[in-house]
Amino acid sequence: MDTVPLARRTAAEGLGAFFLFATVIGSGIMAQNLSAGNEAVALLANTIATGAILFVLITMLGPISGAHMNPAVTLVAALRRDLAWHDAAAYAAAQLAFGVVGAWAAHLMFDLSTLQLSVKARTGLGQWIGEGVATFGLVLTILGTVRYRPQAVAASVALYIMAAYWFTSSTSFANPAITVARSLSDTFAGIAPRDVPQFVMGQLVGALAAAWVASLLFQQDDQHPTAAVGNSDAH
Repeated sequence: MDTVPLARRTAAEGLGAFFLFATVIGSGIMAQNLSAGNEAVALLANTIATGAILFVLITMLGPISGAHMNPAVTLVAALRRDLAWHDAAAYAAAQLAFGVVGAWAAHLMFDLSTLQLSVKARTGLGQWIGEGVATFGLVLTILGTVRYRPQAVAASVALYIMAAYWFTSSTSFANPAITVARSLSDTFAGIAPRDVPQFVMGQLVGALAAAWVASLLFQQDDQHPTAAVGNSDAH
């Protein structure tokens, strides 16, 4: 991966974020349209679509950039010296910028207004803790799987996010960039802009805690890069 030019890696991160964010928001719109008000069915549809696109994107883009698609994952990679800080800044900028474009593309596909602000409240200690737990588990899944089963990263991350949609109170955003993008979408997947800072804080705390725990659980003599991924996203 170190031999891949930064421009190509950044493009891969942007492309991945575009499709991940468009999937999270677009599948949420489709699910809400077809579920006749049944939020459990809508969340299940959103979950399946998100897990599927994560597997595809990590498999396709992982060999190029690591397929982070998530500034929290990129931050941990930089802290572990798997990624230069300059490169990490370029990754994060591409993740956010192209992810927002992905959200706008979802709106256009469903004939909605492109520019929106969500009014969906997602707040409270339970949800903030949910974001911390969701991001902690995501980063630990990535680091542990990269260390011991690198060929299973795509499946492990996709399955973890699908589970976390259901076992966390916040439905597992686990990604600062997608949290911002979802604040720009007044749809099923949205979050009110005023609730974004607390979610992002929970995500960063969870990611840093996972990096610390991984340094205790997984030996530091491995040379594997932080190879995946995004999620994170999430719905």
